[in-house]
Amino acid sequence: MKPRHIHRSEDCRAVSDILQRVGDKWTVLVVGKLGDGPLRFNELRTAVGGISQKMLTTTLRGLERDGFVTRTVYPTIPPRVDYELTELGCELLKPVNALGEWARSNTDRVNAARARFDAANLPGQMKPVLVSGK
Repeated sequence: MKPRHIHRSEDCRAVSDILQRVGDKWTVLVVGKLGDGPLRFNELRTAVGGISQKMLTTTLRGLERDGFVTRTVYPTIPPRVDYELTELGCELLKPVNALGEWARSNTDRVNAARARFDAANLPGQMKPVLVSGK
């Protein structure tokens, strides 16, 4: 029999807090791109694709605050700013890459499940009503 883990509410809050940061769409993509090495802001924005300047700034600030990314400013004109994963950020790459690989491997299965669900739940479609008998 497998040992049962005891979950304390403070553990759940801590896990939830961290997963909120690392589980959002843009964080996963930014961390993945920075896994190839340091990038400047516009290089990163181009590499991620579809992210607004504001959202990239917000994502990078959050990653820097949480210790996953460092921001280095070089005193040039115009100033050069590089973003790079920290040791903690490099450790995060492992589960991020695994999740990305899982998503790529299971895209067809997820799409098939969505299609089945959507076909069974079309708006306006008559659904059987279960009535308890008297």
